[in-house]
Amino acid sequence: MVDFRIEVVVLPVSDVERAREFYNRAGFKEQADHKGPGGFRIVHFTPPGSPTSIIIGSGITEEAPGTSQSVLLVVDDLDVARKELVGRGIEVSEVFHDAGGVFHHAGTTDRVPGFAPGRRSYSSFASFTDPDGNLFVLQEVTERHPGRITQVVYRTVGDLEQALREAAETHGEPSGADWPARYGAYLAEAAGVNG
Repeated sequence: MVDFRIEVVVLPVSDVERAREFYNRAGFKEQADHKGPGGFRIVHFTPPGSPTSIIIGSGITEEAPGTSQSVLLVVDDLDVARKELVGRGIEVSEVFHDAGGVFHHAGTTDRVPGFAPGRRSYSSFASFTDPDGNLFVLQEVTERHPGRITQVVYRTVGDLEQALREAAETHGEPSGADWPARYGAYLAEAAGVNG
């Protein structure tokens, strides 16, 4: 079967500049800002480490601003992610889990304060909104279910650099060469990975 990859999520906003400032402050990497005739505008962002991007702008959707209520951002450590966003001036909810233990309900229904029992992977959340009210939910995933990962993901420049060094050793490249550092930094920058 052909691959169907989710590449972009379009978010409806009322004020492109205000939203652009918010996403930059949140640490999302701004990758394009295209302006066209008649007020058409596309601003493209990618959250750190994400293969999927978001687009905001004008003339790109007929959805009402703030109606997106389901963008899920997976993080390795919910405490660290919350603190980073709060440190950037983003208002983030307290950590919560769902009373049913599977996935959070819409709105605040069945929210229980704190991490899920045993800090079970996939079961703890926090949320924040952009200035229009588009909702983002942070989900802590510490261990993936078997078969879930179909590609390798490097979280830091150092992780990617180490993988390139191991490849160099396996394929007989000189271990002292600095190409893993150069190419690791280049590829990570292109992918929006933080150092």
